[in-house]
Order: sequence, then structure tokens, then C-alpha cells
Amino acid sequence: MRIKRINADEYQTVTALFNQYRMFYRQKDDIALAERFIHERLHNNESVIFVAIAGHNDDIPAGFTQLYPLLSSVRATKNWLLNDLYVDAAFRQQGIGEALIKTAMVFAKDKGAKYLQLETEVNNTTAQSLYENIGFVKQQPDDQHFVYQVNI
Repeated sequence: MRIKRINADEYQTVTALFNQYRMFYRQKDDIALAERFIHERLHNNESVIFVAIAGHNDDIPAGFTQLYPLLSSVRATKNWLLNDLYVDAAFRQQGIGEALIKTAMVFAKDKGAKYLQLETEVNNTTAQSLYENIGFVKQQPDDQHFVYQVNI
């Protein structure tokens, strides 16, 4: 497995995974919408996407994470929101999610960020365990979501 940042021309690499991710969160199966959304984010330089590639020929997208900048005028800083993290069911429990998060942390630190933030549903206990093991701290719990941050 290897992790790489994709560019706007490679948007189709994660289209199917992004569609699966949306369905995981109870959205309708819509591959055209997934393709359009990912293409627009990358083409407009609005997000950064890392993909985990697996397979004998290193050609199978196994998981991805998508980051968005978080800007603070008062602090005059750019931090990052790890908005999407998804690993295909066939590749879970292999450390791919952790590797994607750690790659995002290195990227954010290299860009001068002070923290990386993410959010997850309160019933996603598997993800919460992963985040907390990596060092994320719960910031703003509410009835449906937990916000986590990790200083980098």
C-alpha cells in the first residue's frame, strides 16, 4: 500500500470511494454527483485529497481522506479540517485509516498548521477509538457529532 496526493486530473481515482463514503452516511447512491463534487473541489483548489493505493499492481484505491482549509483571521493562521475519511470494507483493519490520518497530519504541519480537526457521528465508536488513539481530543460534543482536534 502507498499513499499519494491526487491532483485535479486524477479525480476519478476516488470517485467510487467518495460515493461509498456518502452512502455510509445514508446518502443516495449517485456516482455522477460524487464525480462532479470531487472534480470541482480539486479543479478549484478547494480541497486536498490523499488516496491509499493497494493491490498487486498498486492500482486499487483502498481509502481516501479529503482536507479543507480552516482559516482564522484573528490568529492569521490556516489549519485543516479532515472532513472525509473512508476505507473500503475489503481493506479495513489494515491500518489504512490511521496511515491516511497521519499523512494528513504531516501535510498540515508542513503547511504551518497548528492543528488538524475532524468531526464524527456519536455512534461511530470505531472511528472515535482510532482518533483518540492517534491523539485527537474531543472538543465540542453535541447530540449527534463529536468534534476532535489534534495539535501538530
